[in-house]
Parts: sequence; C-alpha cells; structure tokens
Amino acid sequence: MDWLWIWPLLLLIFMVCCWALNLVGIPGNWINLVAVALYAWLMPNPHRADLGWIVVGALLLMAVVGEIIEFAAGSAGAATAGGSKRGAALAMVGGLIGGIVGLIVGTFVPIPIVGSVIGSLLLSSAGALLGAMLGEHWKGRELEESFWVGHAAFWGRLLGTVGKIAVGAMMIMAATAAMLFEKI
Repeated sequence: MDWLWIWPLLLLIFMVCCWALNLVGIPGNWINLVAVALYAWLMPNPHRADLGWIVVGALLLMAVVGEIIEFAAGSAGAATAGGSKRGAALAMVGGLIGGIVGLIVGTFVPIPIVGSVIGSLLLSSAGALLGAMLGEHWKGRELEESFWVGHAAFWGRLLGTVGKIAVGAMMIMAATAAMLFEKI
C-alpha cells in the first residue's frame, strides 16, 4: 500500500497542467474541480489523502469566484468605453485565438515557461483588443472610437485572466494543503 502516494501526486501534476489552460481561455479551474471531485468520489476513503467533499465544496466556491472576477473585469473593460455586444463577443473570440497563438509564439522566447505565459497573456489581451475594434468598426464606429473600446477590452481581459489565474493557484494550494495536512 506504500505506492498509493502516487495518486495524489498525479492529481497535483494534472491540476497544475489544467491551471495553465486558463491562459488560453480554457476553463482550467473547472477541469481541476471535476478532477478533485472524481478523485474524492472514486478513491477509497482511507487512501484519498483527505480530499473529501468539504474540499470539493471549497474549490467550487473558489472556481465561481474566479469566473466572477474574470467576467466582471472583462465586462467592465469594454462597458466603460461604451462597447457593443458585437464588440464584446469578438473580443472574447479574439482573446481565445490570441491566447493560443501566444502559447505557440511564447515557446520561442528564450525564457522557459515564463515566455509562454507572457506571450499568452499579452497576445490574448491583444486579441481581445483587435476583436473589440473589429466588432465596433463593423458596427459603424470610427476607428479612433473603436480603438478606445478595444483598449478597454485589452485591460479587462488582462486583469480578468490574471485574477482567474490567481484563484486557480489558490485552488491548487487548498488541494495541496488538504493532502498534506489531515482533517482540513
């Protein structure tokens, strides 16, 4: 039974990998929540490293808070500049595409891992800027006005993603603490 420590370790490695998916707009925090819930449900009780339903509930609450932070920051960004629904929708699409491109481009930055993170964050935000500008220009706004909506979408996307990533890190820390310290 000494080999059972491998399951919590694999779960933590999986959680860190899924956490990184938040950078490109994929809901890594929710995937982590499902992974911990499956672990709590499927792992036999005496061997599950104290990841029970109380921890799952706490992680659910954290995931909801992360979504609220991301949504509020993103919405506030474009809304403060008077953006349209079309601009907001294209900002989300542009942010997703920019995040994926940023991960690819970031691999060529000579700083391991950090290059991909910075590339993904910046290009995701730049994608939101371009998407919002395209949506606003398509709606008939002048280029300068479209730029200011895009500028606000850039900062909203950046701050929202950083907030969601911070909450995801707290989720990993909470799961790790529950595994390491009994009866949390």
